[in-house]
Amino acid sequence: MELANQTALVTGGTAGIGLAAARLLAREGASVIITGRDTLRGEQAAAGIDGDVRFIRADLADLESVADLVREAGDVDIVVNNAASFPSALTVDQNIAAFEAIFDTNVRGAYYLVAQLVPGMLARGRGSIVNVTSLVAAKGVPSASGYSASKAALESLTRTWAVEFGADGVRVNSVAPGPTRTEGVVAEWGETNEELGRSLPLGRTASPEEIAEAVLFLASPRASFVTGSTLHVDGGGIAV
Repeated sequence: MELANQTALVTGGTAGIGLAAARLLAREGASVIITGRDTLRGEQAAAGIDGDVRFIRADLADLESVADLVREAGDVDIVVNNAASFPSALTVDQNIAAFEAIFDTNVRGAYYLVAQLVPGMLARGRGSIVNVTSLVAAKGVPSASGYSASKAALESLTRTWAVEFGADGVRVNSVAPGPTRTEGVVAEWGETNEELGRSLPLGRTASPEEIAEAVLFLASPRASFVTGSTLHVDGGGIAV
């Protein structure tokens, strides 16, 4: 129970990697807040996790919704920026509205969520921020141009925030998953996701739980001297 007496906020926590991370954080004693846009799905997800877990509806692409989330969440010790928009399209076919939604959710939403929550962390002298990015932030994959650019931006923020917040005891790191079998990814990428998995040195896609273990590590005291880093949980994808 190494996260007892801490509150963890997991955006996009109603399914996939976010839900798996919320389960692990709750298992280690944290009070967990999960967010998502679907109230029914969120309440069902929270009810299905053992421990002190609650759902707050939030749309990270909407800054008013982000501000409401901050007010309702209160003091937070761990932030997992997992909510993401990831439509696939070749650059020449990219819809402008979809492109804007990617950056509004993946970058702007995460940026202003941290900007509003981190002052409390700094005042308390502790905190951990974990940004869920992607293998494609560092590798070229067709039809992932907008998504990959947004995740590269989030990895850049990881380094900047680590420098800005480190002196006051707040650590900031990224987890960069490879292709992972989640409901959302399967719906958007289909067989392409499995093909990407087969191309990795480990020859398969990941489960959400495998990625969540890395999130838990970086959020926990076990990573007390780790900040500004990106942990690649990608089946060796970054190596080839």
